Amino acid sequence: MDGVLGTNLTWIGALLVNLVVVIIALIVLPRRRKPTAAMAWLLAIFLFPFVGIVLYLLIGNIRLPKKRRLAQQKMDDIIRERATVGAAALAPEWPPHFRTIVEQNHTLTQLPAQPGNRAELFGDYEQSIIEMARAMDSAKRFIHVEFYIVSFDDTTAPFFAAMERAVARGVTVRLLADHVASRRVAKADETFAELDRIGVKWEWMLPVMPFKGKYQRPDLRNHRKLVVVDGTVAFVGSQNLIDRSYNSPKNISRGLKWQELVARFEGPVVASVDAVFLTDWMIETGELLEDEHVAASDVPAVDDAALVCQLVPSGPGYDTENNLRLFLSLIHSASEKVIITSPYFVPDEAMVYAITTACQRGLEVQLFVSEVGDQGLVYHAQRSYYETLLEAGVRIFLYPGPFILHSKHFSIDEDVAVIGSSNMDIRSFSLNMEISMMVRGESFVADMRAVEQGYRDISRELTLEQWRQEPAKSTFLDGVARLTSALN
Repeated sequence: MDGVLGTNLTWIGALLVNLVVVIIALIVLPRRRKPTAAMAWLLAIFLFPFVGIVLYLLIGNIRLPKKRRLAQQKMDDIIRERATVGAAALAPEWPPHFRTIVEQNHTLTQLPAQPGNRAELFGDYEQSIIEMARAMDSAKRFIHVEFYIVSFDDTTAPFFAAMERAVARGVTVRLLADHVASRRVAKADETFAELDRIGVKWEWMLPVMPFKGKYQRPDLRNHRKLVVVDGTVAFVGSQNLIDRSYNSPKNISRGLKWQELVARFEGPVVASVDAVFLTDWMIETGELLEDEHVAASDVPAVDDAALVCQLVPSGPGYDTENNLRLFLSLIHSASEKVIITSPYFVPDEAMVYAITTACQRGLEVQLFVSEVGDQGLVYHAQRSYYETLLEAGVRIFLYPGPFILHSKHFSIDEDVAVIGSSNMDIRSFSLNMEISMMVRGESFVADMRAVEQGYRDISRELTLEQWRQEPAKSTFLDGVARLTSALN
């Protein structure tokens, strides 16, 4: 064959292959995907075809395997059958906007709002672990533990000791830990050997074990943090079960320490927290724990407790972004103020519009974030939104290093707040399994306001003038990181 002809045929073949790749990408990528995410993937594939295609095959599918989705649907059906009548029907005195949000959450998750609850906030890292251990010491039937990261170290030793005492009393202790997150921390083998020694029944969440037939997109993770004791007490919040340095040499060398917020709940809503654990346990093991199920009707309202609570689980097991819908509905319903705390704040377009529109409606809007970051891409992607927010009138407070403000909560006006495991970023909205507890009650919001004031007292407020003095190199990195954040 003539050399020139061969070269031309090679080029023609390459162009045809490229054309086929482009056509397939244009057909497949926009399907059931936000335009920004689709455009980011198309850009990656068009500019770097081989790398982009391989990356898409690895992390392009945001859906869990069919078996897991069916298990989630089965548990939703069980929860629907056992759930009490939606709280909106029981409380006509609630404001109309709150009733509609309750109904939205119930439609998406099957979990109703429950009145008659009590809650307490813990912002001290070690104290929250001690409080969880103290609650476990009262257990008579079962303890359910679920964390993104589990580690046995000096800080978490009281928690492990409480589990050991419970097992010795004949209490069944079950624990779920995210496989990828918990395996990559220091001394992971020692941690799970300790659980075996104690007698805890534990399982991995979303294990990445392809040779054992257990595989899904590796960055779809279970990010939930919860503890349930006998179905009467529950803890939810941002804190993982690990030392506040995360036992990372890099963090220790920088002196980084995580600042968290955890809430302790008593009352009927504890049954909802337990339902999430039972769902995750069943999905991972196939075991439906009938004997450890607690219905909301079995948990009496707490005397003199005025809090209405509704738990909202979210993640790729659902067809909808439950947490994003909750956050958007609450922000749009606000009439006075919106105060947000999020360690990783990388909102989508809808969230940016909701927040800036709140400013334009004359509301007071504040955002608490960390001054220093522990994840470079996320830190720079977050910074890329500062100018837009500051121009709209959002007050941004930078929590000082060496602390990483890892708390995840926000408050609306003076009567509604949310606390849980969910960040306000695209990963938490689409890729991670999360839980968010919506609480209505002035006393709880007052406690949240005290926490926020503590942040405000030690934080530095970032002004628009200060931001515009940022070096071009930093803002360039911010923009690049923002583009990559859309790849989901």
